[in-house]
Formats: sequence, structure tokens, C-alpha cells
Amino acid sequence: MSETRTHEAEIDNSSRSTAPTGDAFLRYIGSGWAGREAALPAPRESARYAAARRSALGRLFVGERLVIEAGIAKQRSNDTFYLFRPHSAFSHLTGWGSDAEPGAVLVLDPIEGAGVDAEETHRATLYFAEAAGRDSEEFFANPEIGEFWVGPRPTLDQVASSLGLATASLADFASSESDRTLSDAELARAASELRLVKDAYELAEMQAAVDATARGFDDVIAALGRASSGTRGERVIEGAFYQRARLEGNAVGYETIAASGPHACTLHWVRNDGEVREGDLLLLDAGVEVDSLYTADITRTIPISGTFSPVQRKVYEAVLEAADAARAIVRPGIRFGDVHDAAMAVIERRTREWGLPMISSDEIRAAIEEAPEGETIALHRRYMVHGTSHHLGLDVHDCAQARREMYLDGVLETGMVFTIEPGLYFQPDDLTVPEEFRGIGVRIEDDIVVTEEGCVNLSAGIPRTADDVEAWVRAARS
Repeated sequence: MSETRTHEAEIDNSSRSTAPTGDAFLRYIGSGWAGREAALPAPRESARYAAARRSALGRLFVGERLVIEAGIAKQRSNDTFYLFRPHSAFSHLTGWGSDAEPGAVLVLDPIEGAGVDAEETHRATLYFAEAAGRDSEEFFANPEIGEFWVGPRPTLDQVASSLGLATASLADFASSESDRTLSDAELARAASELRLVKDAYELAEMQAAVDATARGFDDVIAALGRASSGTRGERVIEGAFYQRARLEGNAVGYETIAASGPHACTLHWVRNDGEVREGDLLLLDAGVEVDSLYTADITRTIPISGTFSPVQRKVYEAVLEAADAARAIVRPGIRFGDVHDAAMAVIERRTREWGLPMISSDEIRAAIEEAPEGETIALHRRYMVHGTSHHLGLDVHDCAQARREMYLDGVLETGMVFTIEPGLYFQPDDLTVPEEFRGIGVRIEDDIVVTEEGCVNLSAGIPRTADDVEAWVRAARS
């Protein structure tokens, strides 16, 4: 029998516990409760899609037992835990989202004699720690999973009805040395590549996540006045967006980047403790994760006062041109990496037209001149070191375990969802750019789905052009 756990740490609170004990109290607290609704929930929409995904994965591992763990609640500090979120592969293969139970395990047992051409190659069972009865000590005395502490938890029958899966108690789960788990590189890769092309349910959830994120961006614009009046305005921005994420979904899909002024030049600025000053730009990179756990990933760069300065607008429009050039080539059949190349061609051309980099020291000149023969230094990459696109879905950087030939060098297919997010970042102390550029960071990021004819920008409704962004901010601040 394998060890089964729901939480990362076993907490001993015996030194401060005041929980009542004794058989008499247990009988008392377990009695006098009204009956509960016996009706079972209807199957959720995700269930049939998840069944098809399990079948596809099973055909890749005929005759092998697959164990997909949801994961356990991670300890934050002492006896407190982070909000639980199941592993993305588990959610993808079960359809269980933000309401999934910690410690749950999906097992795909091979069907004896079933070959790769069989209609079903595996039999699925979902194991989890089901709700304990009110006559148990867990009910009132276990702060990790007890109903008095965390609220009602589902029964085996309820989850079976909701997800269309056979269910069993987590206590009955047993592992073997021959199991393939997500720690197995081949299984992890297959589960990741299975998400490269989204089905109809996933595309609808992606649009819902983008739409919620758009409302969160509106909330941020409405909060700009308050953000610019204090010393930690970036926290005001972060908080305004987080409220929307919790109202309409599970949480944020990743830590919000609320980068004002020169902080926008730090690609993953998540400290968010800076001021929001009139005249500066605010780079907001944020996404709502809806209850199905699909997330948006959108960036807009906003003039806090409502008007771009001439140099801010110059940089912004160059980045927008790069984003539009990348999106214009998206269609089934092209190489994923070509999207990045199209954006970089614009970034290279625009920075060269601006005379960048300025060769301001012998050290920089030597670094360029001493490149090996035949090797060209991509000087413009100094101002944009990240990639232009990544797949998006249950993870903000989805399908990350996929093979390079399936990802960067892969061919675009209808139903793929990814970002297009070029940027330009001129560090405050970068002597290769004119002083007027220093401290300006701009990124524009949209979420794109490949269609048979080309692509659709799921986030096109969020203002993108310089004029539209200015009008957006002015309308909210007037």
C-alpha cells in the first residue's frame, strides 16, 4: 500500500489544541444534523472532453498503468497552506478544476488484451479522500480537511456523477514500481504535447479567461488615480486586478506584473512596491485563471497620465508594428518559430533606424568586433532578450515539456493557442541608447488562436493602438 497524503506537512498542534475529546462528545457532535440533499450533480461539460483526452493518452501507453497525481496542498508556513491548485495534466485528463481535492490520483489501468486500435485501452479510476461522516473525529477536529474547518467536501458518488469517472477512496489506492507517473519524462512529455491543440471546450474557456482579464484591465485603469496618489501605487494596481480574478475565477494565472516607470524594464517585475507617477508608463502583464484553471496572459503598456510622450509613442508604435507583423503570418502550416522571427525583423529594423546601439565605449566596440568570423551578433536583442510567443492554456507557459520539434520547431495547427508579445526595454543605465530612451519599457501581448483561415486575436477587444490606449485612459480618469 502506498503512502497517501493530501497535504505537504503533517502538523502537530497538540501543544495548543483545545479540541473536545471523548466518546460522549463525539456522539453528541455527530447527532442532531438535518439531512443533506441526495440528488447527484449533472455531468459537467468538461467530462466528455476529458474522456477523449484520456483515450488519446492511453493509446500512447498500451499495456502500461498510468498514475496522474493532482498533487498535495503546499505548506506556506507552520500550519498554513497555499490555496490548492491541481497539476495541469491531472485537470486536463479529469475535467476537475479549482474544486479538485488535494491528494487525488487518476489511475489508468490497462485493459487486458486491448491493443492500440481498441476503442478503449485503459480503465480510469479517480481516487480521492472523500468526505468523512459527521460521526468521525475528522469532521470537527482535523483543520486540514475537516468539514468544520474547510467546508463540505464531495462524496465519491457526487464526483463520479460530475466527472463521469469511476471513483474510489484514496485509502484504497496502491502504487507499484512499474507505474508510469508524471515524474517519468516520457509520460510528462506526452501529457504536455496532448495540450498543444485545444478542443472546443478549451477554446471557450480561454475566451472566458480573456474576457475576465479585459474587465480586470478596466478595473486597473479606473484605479490609476488612486494608484498615483500613494507611495506603493503598483500594489494598488495589483490589488485591483486580483479582486477581479477572485470575483470571476479561481485566482490570477501567475503573479501580476504591475511595473511602473523603469520597473517595466525588468521582465518579471512582481515585487510591485513602486510608485505610479504621472508621465510614466505602466506595463501591466496579468491574466485571470478561471475556475476550469485556463488562464489568459495579456500585457498592455499604458501612459499613466493619458498621453504618451513623443519618445514613448515612438517606442510603443514600434512594438505594436512588431506584434502586428508577427500576427499577420499566423496560419496553419507555418513553423511556430517563424512568429518570433517576424517580430524580431521589425525590432531589428526600427532600432537600427534609431541608431541603436550607440557605440559609446571601446569595451562595447571590442565585444562587437571580436565576434568569430561568420558570426553575426544580434545587437537588437539587447533590448528584447525574451521570446515572442509561448503556448497558453492550463499553464501560462503551457506544454512546456513538449519536444522542441513539437514546440519551437513545430508546425502550427488549427486550435493552437499562444501569445504574441514583443517588447522593447531600455534599461535606465544603458549607455548604448540616448538618454531620452532610458527607463522606458514597452510590451504588448495578445492571446491568439490558430484558425483554418489564419488566426483570431482573443484579446483584440482590449485597446491596442496608441490612440485607443490614450482614449481608454483619459475616459477613465476624466
